Amino acid sequence: MKYVAVSDLYIQKEVFEECLAAYPDINYKIIHFGSDDRNTMREIFHTVERNGPKAWPAPEELYEAIEDADVLMVHTCPIPGELIRRGKKLRAILTCRGGLENIDVETATELNIPIINNPAHNSNSVAELAVGLMIDETRNISRSHMSLKQHQWREIFNNSGNIWELKRKTVGIVGFGNIGHLVAEKLNAFGCKLLVNDIRIDPEDEMLARLPIRVTDLPTLMKESDIVTLHARSEDLILSREMLSLMKPTAFFINTARAHMVDYNALYELLRDHRIMGAALEVHPTEPLPDDYPFLQLDNVTLTTHRGGDTINAFIDSPPMIMEDYQRYLAGKKPRFFANSEVGMGR
Repeated sequence: MKYVAVSDLYIQKEVFEECLAAYPDINYKIIHFGSDDRNTMREIFHTVERNGPKAWPAPEELYEAIEDADVLMVHTCPIPGELIRRGKKLRAILTCRGGLENIDVETATELNIPIINNPAHNSNSVAELAVGLMIDETRNISRSHMSLKQHQWREIFNNSGNIWELKRKTVGIVGFGNIGHLVAEKLNAFGCKLLVNDIRIDPEDEMLARLPIRVTDLPTLMKESDIVTLHARSEDLILSREMLSLMKPTAFFINTARAHMVDYNALYELLRDHRIMGAALEVHPTEPLPDDYPFLQLDNVTLTTHRGGDTINAFIDSPPMIMEDYQRYLAGKKPRFFANSEVGMGR
């Protein structure tokens, strides 16, 4: 079998080589996509993410290489329908990402080509950051650091007199997918009480029986949690003004998911008026931040630069993960992630 892999700034050629070399029965070719400048590459990918696989040209070399390829492995490279149609022998598309914005899923499905993606590639990275932000915000780590850098010894904070450990605190996890599961696992080690809400929750999920987790409705979670952390994946607004207003005055909000799922105007007002204790935001409606971003004026919020999934592990672990999943598919077993499962099994 011939594999064609497309490397980029994030998943380098050497990573694909190491992964594919572990399978001696396949031949492979590796093509590079995009820029090696981080800022340029970010703009390229944001263009593709917003406008689809036709928004940026794929490498010309790929159009020739795909003609006799059995499997295509990609990360950020755009894969438009015309490219997929050139792959007359193409049996599968494996993508190291969770999102599918750079792939013409409709054409692949029409041609009965399965797409195996990897939403879990950066799950642990984001889960670790979420827990880190909980500690950072509740214990004023970043604020202490900034005051010392400014030659000030600061001991009074917005939550002075109400600083507590994670132990025995209630954390509400909104969205119980890959990241939500990992956050629950990590917080259990801290001795937290865990509330979970997800519209697609599996009642047979073994973690629900193994950990002290209570599944509940969203309003109850918002009312009872000392920390609310968002890990859903949706195009819709999930945490409206009404939902955010249910939080306790001593509660904290953490967002490492997406900004559009939260009413940020309402969140700003709740923080400004001290109707909730604090927040940590990894994602923002506009990135990079505009100068007039209102959260910059608040002393009870920690801001980071949307790099939660940007770890070495998140990138180098992904090709082996999707290869393992594809081997499951070839053996007639269901992959962990199947972007167009309507194609069917056992191809």
